[in-house]
Amino acid sequence: MNGLSFSELCCLFCCPPCPSRISAKLAFLPPEKTYDLISDEAGSRYSLHLTERAEWQYSQQELDNIEVFYTRTSKNNRIVCMFARCTQNAKFTILFSHGNAVDLGQMSSFYIGLGSRINCNIFSFDYSGYGASTGRPSEKNIYADIDAAWQALRTRYGISPQNIILYGQSIGTVPTIDLAARYEVGAVILHSPLMSGMRLAFPETNRTWFFDPFPSIDKVPKITSPVLVIHGTDDEVIDFSHGLTIYERCPRTVEPLWVEGAGHNDVELYGQYLRRLKQFISVELAVN
Repeated sequence: MNGLSFSELCCLFCCPPCPSRISAKLAFLPPEKTYDLISDEAGSRYSLHLTERAEWQYSQQELDNIEVFYTRTSKNNRIVCMFARCTQNAKFTILFSHGNAVDLGQMSSFYIGLGSRINCNIFSFDYSGYGASTGRPSEKNIYADIDAAWQALRTRYGISPQNIILYGQSIGTVPTIDLAARYEVGAVILHSPLMSGMRLAFPETNRTWFFDPFPSIDKVPKITSPVLVIHGTDDEVIDFSHGLTIYERCPRTVEPLWVEGAGHNDVELYGQYLRRLKQFISVELAVN
């Protein structure tokens, strides 16, 4: 039935909605915090203090171009938001939902490097329970987290939806797809996306069970914005078939980037990664 063995079905129906194999593959893995937010005397503004584990690669000048603040989610968690001003004449701001085992401190150098190369500013946030954000990570919380980040980006900086690119990487594609299915934006980038938790844990699954976590595959047909899908063909965490199927289900996809030989964590090291992003943002979106 549906590609699952009898033993797997017994496992699922004896202990839903959290089958052990899903939990093992998709457990949130917040790292040890790599940054602190230091408030001013009035307690109204914050500066970013990075620890050595953040591996900051730039100067104090670039660090001064990063603004950090807290915002509150509908689940009453206080999450950290980061706005990296990477360029003076950016048309687009990327709302970046990062991967599983990193926080904003570890991502800050990457954001500066990426934004300066593709001429975009980058806005990001730490999920509940990550970095200096309060609460605990969960599926419901990451949807509330990106909603709060979206509202903060829109109201605090006055950026219009058509000038926002949603970028999700790995587990970050889950809240990105959820938001993109509800709002039309400038574009969406899905980097190593997963179809759903069940399909990740049980690759032969071809339907969405009622207890299936992260059912992104059922949401992507509702995305009305242009979508670029990126995936490594040798991804050992989220199989390449997930990216391929997500690509096939999105109504407005552009030419995808399948990085031959790349795994889950090294796609950015291949030259075609930056070339494809530049082409998409500077050329393809310019004619839309």
